[in-house]
Amino acid sequence: MTEMSKRDRLAATISGEAVDRPPVALWRHFPGDDQRPADLAAATLSFQWRWDWDFVKVTPASSFCVRDWGVEDRWVGNDEGTREYTQRAVQNPDDWRRLSVLSPQEGALGDQLRCLELVVAELGGGTPVIQTIFSPLAQAKNLAGNERLLVHLRRYPEALKAGLETITRTTQRFVRLALATGIDGIFYAEQHARYGFMTEAEYAEFGCPFDLQLFEALKGSGAWFNLLHVHGADVMFDLLADYPVQAWNWHDQETPPSLAEGKRKVQGAVVGGLRQWETMLRGDPDQVHTEAQAAIEQTNGRGFILGTGCVTPISAPWSNLRAVRESVEVVR
Repeated sequence: MTEMSKRDRLAATISGEAVDRPPVALWRHFPGDDQRPADLAAATLSFQWRWDWDFVKVTPASSFCVRDWGVEDRWVGNDEGTREYTQRAVQNPDDWRRLSVLSPQEGALGDQLRCLELVVAELGGGTPVIQTIFSPLAQAKNLAGNERLLVHLRRYPEALKAGLETITRTTQRFVRLALATGIDGIFYAEQHARYGFMTEAEYAEFGCPFDLQLFEALKGSGAWFNLLHVHGADVMFDLLADYPVQAWNWHDQETPPSLAEGKRKVQGAVVGGLRQWETMLRGDPDQVHTEAQAAIEQTNGRGFILGTGCVTPISAPWSNLRAVRESVEVVR
């Protein structure tokens, strides 16, 4: 088969059509560089130029979307590249009602828009770009902390819902402006749709309605590649299987469903096949090739994008990243 462009390869994969090779992409945090838009853009582009992934996921610090509400965080050396929260903006239930809708053109949100402009301008449309968007419930967790979030969810539900409405309206505004920079879609990070954290009924009440409101911002925008990431173990996959996205990503090597089963449940592509820690960080290139080949065989190489279940550790050996990139070339 003639070599396809990245856009055509992804579009065909989403539709379940034959491709010249399976698409592949890894993404990672860039701690320190993620505090300034030009530096994050430069680090993101350097990672892409080195490995030539089929799409670029722009990965700011998780605090980018809540910093202007008053949270503070710091870099302490986490292998994922994530930062530690040192100050929360929500301490008591009434604080949810005090949140105001932010202007996405100012502060940390405005910085992230400038980062996207730089990345899109440099790539020139040849490589699809998606921006990380945290679900309203995930943002609420970063505003209050997990334990306080659950207490407020169960004891002060109306106060929390007022906060979630404000978060959702702010995020809708940001998404619309992010898409106007020329990106191709969003990477929607969902962290609470898992049975070890809350019940399905709780997520259906406090998660789904706000997720779906946010997806409204994608309608009519031309966004064609939106990827849902469901974080953690024992995820509520079936509850989210009809979300209006084109690709699904979860820790498929560590928690159900398998790639093959997940592929049967959704309309679109599945993304994964590689273990984030055991293989990418602590494994070797042979293990990478073995897992990649197993994933390709499990999906018959259709409707499948090779990647990890979550971010690539920042200390993962380059030889393992190289093996990921090589793994899709040998199946031509």
